[in-house]
Amino acid sequence: MNTLALGPQWLDPDYLIATFGLIGVLVIVFAESGLLIGFFLPGDALLFTTGLLVTTNKITQPLWAVCVLIVLAAVLGDQAGYLFGRKVGPSLFKRPDSKLFKQENVVKGHEFFEKYGPKSLILARFVPIVRTFTPIIAGVSRMNYRPFITFNLIGGALWGAGVTLMGSLLGNITFVHKNIEMILIAIVLISVVPIVIEFLRARGKAKKEAPAVPGGPGPHGATAAEPARRGRHAKR
Repeated sequence: MNTLALGPQWLDPDYLIATFGLIGVLVIVFAESGLLIGFFLPGDALLFTTGLLVTTNKITQPLWAVCVLIVLAAVLGDQAGYLFGRKVGPSLFKRPDSKLFKQENVVKGHEFFEKYGPKSLILARFVPIVRTFTPIIAGVSRMNYRPFITFNLIGGALWGAGVTLMGSLLGNITFVHKNIEMILIAIVLISVVPIVIEFLRARGKAKKEAPAVPGGPGPHGATAAEPARRGRHAKR
């Protein structure tokens, strides 16, 4: 099965699995779940392809074992991100941008965590980039460990096992085999939809909340203070 590389060949799920096997899948899931360098990795497409290859016997390990290992890698990845965030703390927000690190990604993760609270650890699993930074932000915020590990386990199971099982179930459909490239593109696009929606909502909200600057020009070129002065003069 040849899939379409969505970017460089080394980001093509089929190429990664053929080259590194199940061990490579587990390492990538771990890295994308909580290491700063893992935000660009193809998690969703990789898990879907893994499930599909298990169904076609190109991955020889049983499906249940593959799912358990992937969930374990995802949970441990979030754990590593949480511990890193607790250790690094606020200094993470002062780190300068580089080719692999962008401050805006940390801000996105922080806003996502602040908006959704502990359940963000579940929701973020299905949002590229955000899923990498959310456990780190949870650590920076010193989130209580008990709810963290609870939501971490739930999110890891729903995402890791869920997407893999989806690939396995759909792997029995002939249409999927013939159109695997389009399926992978669709998975990536669907994963990006929440980010696009959130961006548009934030943009619209920013426009609505942009008030006239106090003392600055009003809608007719007058300053905000002028109407008040005119009102006082009118009473006299």
